[in-house]
Amino acid sequence: MKADFDLVIVGTGAGGGTLAYALRDSGMRVLLIERGDYLPQEEQNWQPVEVFDKTRYKPDEVWYGEDGKPFHPGVHYFVGGNTKVYGAALPRFRREDFGALEHEGGTSPAWPVSYEEFEPYYARAEQIYQVHGVTGEDPVEPPRSGPFPFPAVPHEPYIETLAEKMIQNGLHPYHLPMGIDLRTDGRCIRCKTCDGFPCKVLAKSESDVCCVRPALESPNITLWVRTQALRILTDPSGKTVTGIEVEKDGQRQTVTAARYVVACGATNSTVVLLKSANSAHPHGLADRSGLLGRNYMVHNNTALMAIDPLHKNPTVFQKTIAVNDFYLRGPDLAYPMGNIQALGKLQAGMLTAAKPGCRK
Repeated sequence: MKADFDLVIVGTGAGGGTLAYALRDSGMRVLLIERGDYLPQEEQNWQPVEVFDKTRYKPDEVWYGEDGKPFHPGVHYFVGGNTKVYGAALPRFRREDFGALEHEGGTSPAWPVSYEEFEPYYARAEQIYQVHGVTGEDPVEPPRSGPFPFPAVPHEPYIETLAEKMIQNGLHPYHLPMGIDLRTDGRCIRCKTCDGFPCKVLAKSESDVCCVRPALESPNITLWVRTQALRILTDPSGKTVTGIEVEKDGQRQTVTAARYVVACGATNSTVVLLKSANSAHPHGLADRSGLLGRNYMVHNNTALMAIDPLHKNPTVFQKTIAVNDFYLRGPDLAYPMGNIQALGKLQAGMLTAAKPGCRK
C-alpha cells in the first residue's frame, strides 16, 4: 500500500518549519501538521494588556508540575509555534557548550557532536532567519566560517552610552544577534513590541514567515492546520512506524508516510511519544532509557529592572546589547554564570500581568 506522503512533520515551529523549508525542493511529498492556525494580524498583536494580561494568544490549558500544582504553560499553538512571540535573539551556542562543562550544580555532559560539525548548519540557519550581527566583540565567540548575513542592529543612543560605560569598566558588550527584517526594503519599524509580542507587520524572523510560507510555494509541501497529532502507530514488533493518528477539524484519521518527524515542542513531543505506548513499548515510544520527558529545562533566568530617577530611558528598541564576560567563568566563581542581555522594552501591564498582586 502506497504511503500518503514521503514525510510527515508534526509541528511548524523552529524545528519542523525549518525542516520543511530545507526539503521544499527535494521532491519529497511532505505533510506539515499544525494543531493551531495562522495567528491573525490585528491591532491586539501590539497591545500589552491583550498579550500579557488577557493572554490572548495562549491556549486555555492547565498543566501540572512535579509538585502537582497547576500552571498555565507558555506555549502558543499557531503556524510558527513559539517563534511567533519570541524575542528574535538568535545566538549560537559556544564551542565549550558542546563538550563536558562543569557547572556549580554539576556536569553538563558532552554532546555526541561537536561545534565544528554544527557550524555549517548555524551558518545556513543565519541566512534563512536573516540574522543581524557583528563578529569580534564577544570574548567567547566561537569560530565562524563567515560573517553574519546582515550588519548588527545599531544601538539607540541610551544603549550606546551604556555600552561605553561597560567598556570603561572592563567589560566587553557586544551586539546581540537579532532576527528582524532590517534589509533595505525590510518591514521592521523597530517598535517597542517585539519581545513577547506577535509581529503585526511580520518583520520578525519566525518560522512562519521565513520557512513555512516560502516552503508552501512548492507543490510538494502540504500544510494541515487545526490538526493535532494524537499518537504514533507501529507494527506488532514495535520496530516500524505504520502511521500517525491525528484529529483534523474534529475528525480522527490515520496518515501514513515513509518517515516521520515529531517536532511539536519539547513537552508536547514527549506527550505524543508517551501516548504512543503499546504492547511492544509499554512506557511509550523512544523511552528505552526511561528518560523520556525527564531533565527538561526551559529558560533558567532572572529579569532585572533598574530605575534611574535622574535619567529617562527613551529607547524604543533596546534588545540590542549583551555581555558574555561571565559566560564561562564568573569574576569570583570558578563556574559559568551565563549570558546577560537586554530585555525588550518593558511597558505598563507587562510585569504586573505576571504578578497579579501588583494590578490596580
